[in-house]
Amino acid sequence: MKVLIISDTHRKNDNYLNVVQKHGKLDLVIHLGDVEGSEYTIEQAAGCPVEFVAGNNDFFSNFFTEKTLQIGKYRVMITHGHRYYIGMGNEMLKEEAIAQGMDIVMYGHTHKPVIDISDNIIAINPGSLSYPRQENRRPSYIIMEIDDEGEARFSLHFV
Repeated sequence: MKVLIISDTHRKNDNYLNVVQKHGKLDLVIHLGDVEGSEYTIEQAAGCPVEFVAGNNDFFSNFFTEKTLQIGKYRVMITHGHRYYIGMGNEMLKEEAIAQGMDIVMYGHTHKPVIDISDNIIAINPGSLSYPRQENRRPSYIIMEIDDEGEARFSLHFV
């Protein structure tokens, strides 16, 4: 299973469209908020199911701010993160995800990629495909792959 994890596209979809074309067949796309009304474009290009959550700039969307998904054997919480003060660190969000019995928590908002794997929880932030804020300022996303044994592997990619 191959899952594309993105966030903070802010209606700038060129990098997303190129990433989808580059990776070919996907089984799921997860957008972690701040899609700003371009969900139709995201869905049409994906060629697979797409899960969205609302970001702090998705004022008029009907998306939930948080969702729980089952991806393979993993219980996954997806959220934009702004309601968990994620700009100050991901500890509060990880604690909440653990309390809810999650294996993985995925979030956006900071525009900085993170793959944080610990014994209790895996925390994933794909960064931003449109407005990156990490040191190299390269647009980023994460691919999650579930291997034949059901184990998740995460890889960070830059555009």
